[in-house]
Amino acid sequence: MYSTQIYAIHGETAMDNAIEVRNLVKRYITYERKGFLTKVKRIVEALKGIDFDVKRGEIFGLLGPNGAGKTTTVKIISTLLLPDGGYAKVLGYDVVEEASEVRKVIGVSLSVERGFFWKLTGRENLKYFGMLYGLDGERLKKRVEYLLDKLGLKKLGVADKLYEEYSLGMKARLSLARALLLDPEVLILDEPTLGLDPPSARALREFLVKLAHEFNKTVLVTTHNMFEAEMICDRVAIIDEGRILSIGSPRELKLKVADNMALEILILPSVATNLDKLVEVLREKTDVTCSMISDVNGYRLKLIVPPNRVEELTSISVRLLHKLGCSVRRVEVKEPTLEDVFIKITGKKGF
Repeated sequence: MYSTQIYAIHGETAMDNAIEVRNLVKRYITYERKGFLTKVKRIVEALKGIDFDVKRGEIFGLLGPNGAGKTTTVKIISTLLLPDGGYAKVLGYDVVEEASEVRKVIGVSLSVERGFFWKLTGRENLKYFGMLYGLDGERLKKRVEYLLDKLGLKKLGVADKLYEEYSLGMKARLSLARALLLDPEVLILDEPTLGLDPPSARALREFLVKLAHEFNKTVLVTTHNMFEAEMICDRVAIIDEGRILSIGSPRELKLKVADNMALEILILPSVATNLDKLVEVLREKTDVTCSMISDVNGYRLKLIVPPNRVEELTSISVRLLHKLGCSVRRVEVKEPTLEDVFIKITGKKGF
């Protein structure tokens, strides 16, 4: 596990915060078809008054499923979207009233594939965007070469290859390099490792940890990857349906279910098994939080159980699974994870 920083809770002031979000609200208007010719206007509340702070020099994760409000939040903080209520500040600058000042101190990557010129090389793309950002001459050249080297694009031998020849992992590195061109104090990344192969994702995570903990950059990252949040984030906000449900370090959040254990049962269901019905039956019979997650070897059934009921609930679950036509391959008892925290807080099956 990567190293994390510990922050004092007492005695904090606004100056300790790189990002401040208060009662942030965002609504979208959509139209829902009713019948063949009629459309009805519908208001979708993407954010329902969220509050959080990101301290200077930390990696802060917005953790939640697709549609939870993560991307909407970072777009507002990045000055790309106007809020309908509340406010957000970056290094003291209001994202609406002082948007131009905010843009000077942030680096943003909302997609690893968008906005680049496919017929230019990686180096040429960075030079182009560097000039747009006001860099020129020797300063621009040095910055581009530094980023190509630090993000491994030189080592991979692709700095002078056309962007259209880049793999997804190479595109992710170049997108991060572009976000870092002005050496921003605050980095805002939306799902930066989405779709990357494990080595590329790991390299990117390690680089983000280095940026925060060695170069004192503030990193706000969105993810639906529990493992990623636990590995790199100093603190995490669990967001779902436009609301912040809980905030804390991964360890603090896991303490919310510390009086429980995670009972994991790897199963192979029969062809006729209704998995949703299976989970409902297990919840009813065991009276504990229960979820079903696809696994490379079958399906992973997870129950959050009190330590003194592990044997009892294992026996009940295994008997019930056999009765329902499932083959039990393995049973394990583990400490709770962030995934378990999410399931416990929201009552949902997970991501």
